[in-house]
Amino acid sequence: MRQIPSKYAEIIKDAVERLLASSDETYGIGANDLLPRIEKALEQYLFSGNFDAGRVEIESFIGEIRVEELCLITACERGDENAWRELSSRFDSAVRSAARRITANNEDADDLANSIWAELYGLSVDSDGKRKSKLAYYSGRGSLAGWLRAVAAQLAVDNYRKQARIVQIDENREFEILANEAANADGRLFSQAPNPEAIFAEKRMAADVIKSIQRAMNELAAEDRLVLKLYYFDNLKLKEIGAAFGYHEATASRKLVRIQGEIRKSVEESLRRDHGWKMDEVKRYLAETAEKLGVDIAKMLGMLLTAAMQVFFN
Repeated sequence: MRQIPSKYAEIIKDAVERLLASSDETYGIGANDLLPRIEKALEQYLFSGNFDAGRVEIESFIGEIRVEELCLITACERGDENAWRELSSRFDSAVRSAARRITANNEDADDLANSIWAELYGLSVDSDGKRKSKLAYYSGRGSLAGWLRAVAAQLAVDNYRKQARIVQIDENREFEILANEAANADGRLFSQAPNPEAIFAEKRMAADVIKSIQRAMNELAAEDRLVLKLYYFDNLKLKEIGAAFGYHEATASRKLVRIQGEIRKSVEESLRRDHGWKMDEVKRYLAETAEKLGVDIAKMLGMLLTAAMQVFFN
């Protein structure tokens, strides 16, 4: 991580002071309280990949920070009980909603939500006796609600890794339901799509595709299944997914492209192996379907996944 040149110290301080002056609520937080956090964000996100960054870039970067939410988080870190009550009041529903989307039942959702708040508060202390809280990782660059969703996803992933299993979203049952619906829906797969019969005229072929997607999903690693769910159903941005798993946005993008490729390959192989399709039938069907939807095949498979998840989770 590249350090900020000392010549920019005054520019940064002035920009932070203007940022604070623009907020109606600062929770008693001053420029000196925010400087360390904002300087860390500048080092990590601006100067790490932009060696020519100067006054304009610095001021633009700082000007986009969500100062009121950053001040709220900073006040919570300092132990301000009023700030904690404000944080809980405004965001508890968002935390619990995110937990419900990731877990299998209300009990697990409550456990995850409680774990999130415990991590935010900080259950352990460092060598200096200071609480170790995930609040320290919020930079103010995105919405606090979106960041909290990423924290929920990260904790869920941590649980998966610790327990060597994926949270029981019950994907097998999910896609079994979808396959049955596809086979009995007169060719209709997208309930909201215009003229669905024209897109999937043959219910048998639609059911075959759904079953092949089910198989492809089952063959994915636990984290890969979660990435798909967060991206296609929960509508998290790649930056938020990367933060949840602890890697860069570009890495999240490459990971998603790889997963999409694996699903397409698996679906094509399953249609030939399990359903007796010929290779030219597979290529033609997927290409024609994507063409009718006005997208490429990768996006079409993404739409299938999204529609499938919406049927189950909504």
